[in-house]
Amino acid sequence: MEDSIIYAKKYLEDLLSFFGLNTDIRVTREEDVIELSVPSSHLNGFLIGNRGDTLRALQYLVSSALRNQEMELTRVNVDIADYKKQRNDRLAEKALGWVRKVRDTKEEMALEPMNPADRRVVHKAVSELSGVETESHGEGRDRHIVLTPKKDKPEEEDDYEEPALEDGTSTSDKETTEELEK
Repeated sequence: MEDSIIYAKKYLEDLLSFFGLNTDIRVTREEDVIELSVPSSHLNGFLIGNRGDTLRALQYLVSSALRNQEMELTRVNVDIADYKKQRNDRLAEKALGWVRKVRDTKEEMALEPMNPADRRVVHKAVSELSGVETESHGEGRDRHIVLTPKKDKPEEEDDYEEPALEDGTSTSDKETTEELEK
């Protein structure tokens, strides 16, 4: 496992040096995922790319290199200048607003398609709240989350069963029969 972490760090440092960025990358491990954090630099925009595309590509390259070397750990999360952390925080805040709207309207809400990492953030943020459930629908690039209000548990009155009278009928049956006889 330690070999995987060292290899991932060295691979990303070497990759960044091709772009003229010589920096020390901070590495942590969360369960079976290697977390690589690149500090802020003058190349942030370039390394993050449009909507994080370059960042995801760097992450894919490091993960592929680990698989090619048959390392024990192959899942990698690369973050540049806390871009992902800040994005996840903003997404969690948006999720709170969506939850409020679903609670107020009591109608389901289909969100725009998201990548798996963003969907994970929304699922996690909503799971910490009550009153709303999440479910992913669709496939591939069209996969999105649907927020639905949780069904209220039936009241105890709904579970109440009237005691039967001696003749096997309930009091409401007796009342209905009496009304019909009138």
